[in-house]
Amino acid sequence: MPSLIKNGTGRRKSSVARVYLTSGKGKITINGRDFRKYLCRDNLANVVLEPLEAIDKVKDYDFNINVRGGGLSGQAGAIRLGIARALLEENVDNRSLLKAGGYLKRDSRKVERKKYGQPGARKRFQFSKR
Repeated sequence: MPSLIKNGTGRRKSSVARVYLTSGKGKITINGRDFRKYLCRDNLANVVLEPLEAIDKVKDYDFNINVRGGGLSGQAGAIRLGIARALLEENVDNRSLLKAGGYLKRDSRKVERKKYGQPGARKRFQFSKR
C-alpha cells in the first residue's frame, strides 16, 4: 500500500466527504466501491473528476474517499471540494488553476426549513377573500 500523502475535507448540503490522496495510477474508491459504480450517473462522476482535469493529473493520484449524509448530488459536490483541497495541500502551485475553476469555493446552500402555517418553505396556502 502506498504511503498516505495528503487529505482534504469537503462539505455540500448535508454531505461530508473525507478524501485521502496517495500517489498511484488514478484509482478512485468511494466507501470501498469504484466511484463510477457508487455515483451511478456519468454527470456526477464527471463532477468528481473536474479538479483533476483542471490540473491535468487524472492518472497521477489514487483517492480513497469516505462520504456520509445527503444524496448522490450533494455527495458528489462534497467529494469535488475534498479532492480540490487535497490537491492544494499536496502542491500549492495548483491554487491558481483550482481557484480559477471555482473548485476551492464551498457551496453553502442548504434546504430551507418548512415554516408553520405554510405547505413548504416559501409556498403559501391558497388565499381566498371569502
